[in-house]
Amino acid sequence: MYEFAVAPAVTNIRRRGAEITEVAPASLGAELELEAGDRITKVNGRAVRDYLDFRFQTSGETKLVVEVRRKSGEDWELDIARAESEDFGLSFEQIVPRQCANECIFCFCKGNPTDARPSLFVRDEDIRLSFLYGNYTTLTSLTEDELQRIIEQRLSPQYVSIHATDLEVRAYLLGVDKPRADIRSKLARLLDAGINIHAQVVLCPGINDGEILRGTIDDLAADYPRITSVAIVPLGLTRYNTDARLTPVTPEFCRSVIRQVTRIQKELRKRLGTTFAFLGDEIYLRAGGSVPGRRHYGVYPQIEDGIGMVRSFENDFDILLKRLQRRPPKQPNNVYGTILTGTLFAPVLEKRISSLNDCFGTRIHVEAVENNYFGGDVSVAGLLTGGDLLAAQDRIRGDFVLVPKQVLKSDEEIMLDGTKLEELRGEFGLPVHPVDIDSLGDLLSEIT
Repeated sequence: MYEFAVAPAVTNIRRRGAEITEVAPASLGAELELEAGDRITKVNGRAVRDYLDFRFQTSGETKLVVEVRRKSGEDWELDIARAESEDFGLSFEQIVPRQCANECIFCFCKGNPTDARPSLFVRDEDIRLSFLYGNYTTLTSLTEDELQRIIEQRLSPQYVSIHATDLEVRAYLLGVDKPRADIRSKLARLLDAGINIHAQVVLCPGINDGEILRGTIDDLAADYPRITSVAIVPLGLTRYNTDARLTPVTPEFCRSVIRQVTRIQKELRKRLGTTFAFLGDEIYLRAGGSVPGRRHYGVYPQIEDGIGMVRSFENDFDILLKRLQRRPPKQPNNVYGTILTGTLFAPVLEKRISSLNDCFGTRIHVEAVENNYFGGDVSVAGLLTGGDLLAAQDRIRGDFVLVPKQVLKSDEEIMLDGTKLEELRGEFGLPVHPVDIDSLGDLLSEIT
């Protein structure tokens, strides 16, 4: 398997190439007699480091020389002629992330309990995962090889944690010296090469807020539209992160930030035609206010970072209600269950579910669940654990339970504390359905 690469070293691997995990029947790969466990090491003489390399180097090519290390240890060289659009039908092993070597004072990995799953302590800093999944990198240890790869393979957009354009403040937040924190030349090369950037600011009270935040937004806006958007999200502290340099985010702090950034957003919309700098939903909810309307978010450029997710949900739910009004459910009184969610989102969800119940006579209850696993000011639904959900068992009413899909690992039905979804179903003695915010309306529609 792979070794993790620790910056600033380039990723090291024990075995060359990208391992095939599955070959589709009747595909080109099957015709070539490729098998799971084989490793593709080169295409047309160029080394293959992972499946992104393979896809890039084979894209549009009709004549290929592919070098393969068979799982038996034998080396093959295949001369291949194919139609330009013909797919190989191959699935590959997942990319193992390059690790981060920063010492960010706000890093959430420092806020994990000691018995958390080992994977929760992995701090990735990988430009491939940034392109594929929107993971943020700081670019502090971006090597020349990686920079060239982004440009050559058009790994755009990239998601970059800026935090502050003031170099001294950025270095302080990242826990590195100023030369490493200075990514201006790297950023310029990416932008000049046509790579789009989505930036992020983790807002830490008393450190990168106020005039520092204003300067950061102005500096980044100067490169719009190459820098497409900026997400401003609040610091999150668990009970385990006791760094004295960090100040908890309070409702009053959130209200102050909203006042400041709202003024800046008005200026940006007038000058750029876009909001550009977006506040995380969490800031609005902690302030006790409502999130902006749909036009504020445009195409929702950073929705996966919690920017506009609540607005998108509310809009989708309103559409659901209108659809149900046209085609009312046949037996709504039979729809009796409980939705468990985090304390931050619960009031938003309660308002919409109450509308559903009032309109159609359904009996769905929303229960806000405290996060005792992490503690601190952690209140988002996605960080709830099996233990947190089980602690709310005596508040469950009805015939089914809905839980946020985000509480589960992306590729496995397991929660942050190791609880499996099947175990949760057994403890509750009821059907438990994981739902995504965007799909909640559809699921409720199916239940009704």
